[in-house]
This record gives sequence, structure tokens and C-alpha cells, in this order.
Amino acid sequence: MEYRQLGRSGLRVSAVAYGNWVTHGSQLDDGAAAACVAAALDAGITTFDTADRYAQGRAEEALGKALSGVRRSSIELCTKVYLPVGPGANDSGLSRKHIIEGCHASLGRLGTDYVDLYQAHRYDDSVPLEETMLAFADLVRQGKVLYVGASEWTAAQLRAGQRLAADLNVPFIANQPQYSMLWRVVEAEVVPTSAELGLGQLAWSPLAMGVLTGKYEPGHRPPAGSRATDGFGGSFIARYSSDLLLSRVRQLRSIAEAADCTMAQLAVAWVLRRPTVASAIVGASRPEQLAETAAATTVRLDDELMAQIDAVLGDLVERDPAKTARPNDVMPAWRPPPAAS
Repeated sequence: MEYRQLGRSGLRVSAVAYGNWVTHGSQLDDGAAAACVAAALDAGITTFDTADRYAQGRAEEALGKALSGVRRSSIELCTKVYLPVGPGANDSGLSRKHIIEGCHASLGRLGTDYVDLYQAHRYDDSVPLEETMLAFADLVRQGKVLYVGASEWTAAQLRAGQRLAADLNVPFIANQPQYSMLWRVVEAEVVPTSAELGLGQLAWSPLAMGVLTGKYEPGHRPPAGSRATDGFGGSFIARYSSDLLLSRVRQLRSIAEAADCTMAQLAVAWVLRRPTVASAIVGASRPEQLAETAAATTVRLDDELMAQIDAVLGDLVERDPAKTARPNDVMPAWRPPPAAS
């Protein structure tokens, strides 16, 4: 495994991180989640990404249980706050009340005294940024948060957040954008701004919801049990479901063969080669998937192979920077967890 500094901070993260969106607490029971976490650790992954919203808090709980016997200083725990976690008026957003309460709740579910990176899951136009950053600053000074970051913020939002963080002496060090061969909306504005500000990128969905693994075939139904067959996951994959796009993805197989890697490794290696990217966040529902994607750090893509990828995907790549602030057409509303059986 390769370890990289996150932006200009002193924090090092594993180049491949394990994220548990849509898996822990929903698709996987705690035993399967623990097996995946163990496989991640065996592969040298030390960075784990979650959020209070995932599976209505159960994802944080499952991750905390799976890591309970691991030396705390040997891993980096990242979680997020913003999306609704309850039906109340203050159960979402980036108000001081929700950030402080959300952090305490996340620490309890994760079974830890602090998180390494606490991230604003989205930007909140309804709350003064000064209030948001001061709440983050107080958590840092209390030792409950070591570093702060954002997810899916625009270049202007990142610039404003970094300016306030500097005034408050708070280490604002990272942004977590959706980024893959097919989704490059951050390249025009967010990436150069991040380089200027010293922010590292924790890229989520480098496999484009699994599409870049090649498991979805044009003209065929999605494989049983895949994310595309799930009502929630399917809403995110819809943009990648055209036969034209899937046919182009199939053409990447020869490039993966030339690089002596799998298609999943090709997709992750592509992200890791991009400027300012410190880590690519991958999901997994089976332990062997983590062994495969973690090995992407050994894949070397030269300029010729990178150009071939661009030639294959062509105008199917999404590059509109306006979509940075709204990467998904569907944001799930809060719903109560199912009653215990």
C-alpha cells in the first residue's frame, strides 16, 4: 500500500480508502462488514470513510464494531455531517447545534474519542459559513476532531471555507468529490483551487458505482444483486446505464490488459494519477474485492495509456463544473430505521 499526505497537512492516508456507503448496516450484516474491514487492514488500508447518514447511523456502528480491536492510532477515521439523520428541524444542515450534536453521536457510534477528519457532507446555504466553521473550530480545540474538510463544495465555497479556517487556526485540509474516468466535473475549477489552497482530494466513487469494473454489459440486465438492481443504488447508476456508454467501457478492457491489471484496478489507478488526489475511496461487499482494488496502487499508467482512455470515452465524460454542487439528482430524505425483528 502507498501512503500519501492529505493536502499540505501532516496527515498521511492510505492511497486506497475503504468507504461503507450503502454496504455496512444495510447490504451487509455486522459479520460480513467485519470481514471486509479485516480484508482492508490486511491489504494495508488504514483510512476508513463513513457518515452519520449512512444506513441511519448503522454504518458508523458497524464500522466501530469492526475496528474495536484495532490500535486507534494506526488508522484514520473519517466521517461526515449535514444530511438528515432525523425528522426534526435541526436534524440536518451545518448549524452549530447540528454539528456539535452530530459529532457527539458519531463518536458514540464509532466507539472512539475523536475522528481524524470531520467533513461537511455538502455546503449549507441556509447557515452562515462563520457559524459552521466556528463549530468545527470548537470541536478541534476540544480534541474531538483533528482535521476538518468538505465534500462536494465548489471552488468558491472551498476558498471561503479555507479563509475562515485560517482565521480560526483550524486545519481545513481536504475535499471529498465524486471523481472517476466518467465524472470529471471537478477538474476545471475545484482541482486547481484545491492545489492552490493545499487541500487534498479524497475521491469517492472512482469505479463510477461499479460501472467501470465492466460487470454491466450493454443490452443485458444488470447482474443479480448488483447495485443497479437496488432501488436506492439504481438511482445513482442511471446516468451510466446507456448501451453506448457501456459499450465504450467494454473497450477499456484492452487498455487494462496492456497495463496488466483488472478493469477495477485501472479505474482506481487512473484516479490516483490525477493531481491533488490523496486517496480513492472504494466500497466492497466481499473481502476479495478489497484485495483487488488495493493492488491498484502498484499499477502504473503512462501518458499513452491515459490518452487511450480519453480517446475511448470521448464526449461521454461529464465535465460540467456546475454539477459539482449537485452531483446526484436524487438525495434521499430521512426515513426511520426499520423496527427490530
